[in-house]
Parts: sequence; C-alpha cells; structure tokens
Amino acid sequence: MALLNPSGAAPAAPEGGAPGPRVLLGAREDRLDSVLALARVAAHLGGLRRTGRSEGEPLPAAALVCDDAAATGRLLELGVPVVHLESGPAGPDDGGAPPGRALVRVHRPGWLPPPGPGARGARPTGILAPRRTRRNRTRSGTLVMLSLWGVPDAEAGAFAAGALRELAAAALHRTGSCTVVADTGLAGVRSALAAHPGVRVLRAAEADPDALHADAAVFLASPVLGALALAQARRAPLALLAPLGAAQRALAAQVGEVLPLPSAEDPADPGLWEPPAAGPWHLLDPALDDLRGAQRVARTLRQLALAPW
Repeated sequence: MALLNPSGAAPAAPEGGAPGPRVLLGAREDRLDSVLALARVAAHLGGLRRTGRSEGEPLPAAALVCDDAAATGRLLELGVPVVHLESGPAGPDDGGAPPGRALVRVHRPGWLPPPGPGARGARPTGILAPRRTRRNRTRSGTLVMLSLWGVPDAEAGAFAAGALRELAAAALHRTGSCTVVADTGLAGVRSALAAHPGVRVLRAAEADPDALHADAAVFLASPVLGALALAQARRAPLALLAPLGAAQRALAAQVGEVLPLPSAEDPADPGLWEPPAAGPWHLLDPALDDLRGAQRVARTLRQLALAPW
C-alpha cells in the first residue's frame, strides 16, 4: 500500500488556524480504481491533515485505506480506526477480506446489480464522482485509461503490443494527441508504444486522470468502476477497451446488460474518434445514484477522526 497525498499540496487546516486531526490515506498504486477512489474522497477532506506513517510520529486519528485489506489489518492492530473502501472483488495480493473492526464501504454504481455477497457489514456508497464535473469547452486529443491490475502478463503484453498500439496510432492521426494513463505494467506499455513517440504514457498514481479527462475530446477506458463513474458524472461519451482479466470481463458483461456503451476495438471506426456530445447516460434512472459517494466516505472518515474510538 502506498500512502498518498493526492493533491500534492500541504496538508489542509480547518478555518480558524488550528490544525485538524491527522488522517492517513492509503491505496494500491497498482490498481486504477484504488487510485481514483482515494483522490476523489481526498478532495472532500478539508479540515483534516493528511499524513504518511513515519517512525517516531504519533499515530493518525483515523485512516482511509482503498482495497488493501492487509494494510487495514495492520493499522487496526496499531489501534488506528479505519474506513476500508472497496472497489470490487479483492485480488490475490489485497490481503483477503477486511477485518470486521473496519468500517467497510463499497463503491459501485447504483444502476448495476450487486456482484454477490460482500464483506460483512459493508455499506454501498454509490458512485465516487470527481469534485469537478465540468469538462473544458475546448477539448482535444484522446485519453486512454488503462488498467492492467490482476491481468495475466501474457494477456497484458498481447493487448499492449496489438490493440493498444493500433488505437494509439489511430488516436494520434485522428485527434492529434494521445495520453495513456495506466496503473501497472508501465514498462511493457511504454515498450509497445515506443514506435509512437507522440504518445504520452503516465502512471496513474502520479497523474490526475480526472483533470486529463476534462481536457480530452475522446475517452477510451478499460471497463473499471472509476472510468464509468467519471464518464457518468460528466455525462461524457465513453468507449470501452476490450476487457482484460476476469474482473474486467465480469464487469463489462454486467454493464452491457444495462447500458449500450460502444466498444473501442476497431481503430478504423470513424465514430470512435467523433463521439456524440454525451454518452447514453440519459437512459439511466437518476434516482439510482446521486453521485455523492465520495462526500459520504469523506464524512465517515471525518466523523471517525473526531470521535473517540
């Protein structure tokens, strides 16, 4: 687990000058959904100081951990209350189910059926929308949001060297620029795209995918929860990359039963590079999700930090 300050800024203090409680923020940097979830919740933590864990420092008042059950367990053993935020089924390195003493929250669109029994006591949050939901009026280029978390190496390598390379080349030709934001497997992605020096490849944990999306005219993404939430919150068009790995295939099948999102599998399709002004989000019942999941998780963390444990 990485300990993050997603804004890159100094820890915030509440109005009045006195520093607020210290909270530790952690996520799996190798999982796109974790990175996006942490950043979106962190945007609503005004009044709390964000901290990492260093030897000799006092323990934080509370912690937010995204998807890393092992890290949640270690913090609980130290006596730190934890809000554990889940992005879906745990992977082999996530540490299994979170300990029962954690406050478990699960983010998932309200219009999707639940994937199955979750952790005991887990509460759904709905969509974690970005704090800024507007897109820039002048948009250009293509953003590719790629998740290789939990994808077998052979499958990830074949996709990068084949479909991803063709999409990146077409994006450069059709839209003038292409930025690929990936969570893991960066060396393989950069190697596969080396023949196209105009393509930027960024590590998700070191970039701001939500801000990049606001500037992009075309959005292609792996079928992951964070990408769906971003496009829905901004009523923006989204074309899904071919699902990679079991978790993406399962989510893509569930989404396909509810929402007709286009596929990004044919770089020669002119409609891919000239998408409509908005996606098919008007087909969803707005009562199923109010897009305030990040605020709800932030409020829970704030209450945990201020209340006696």
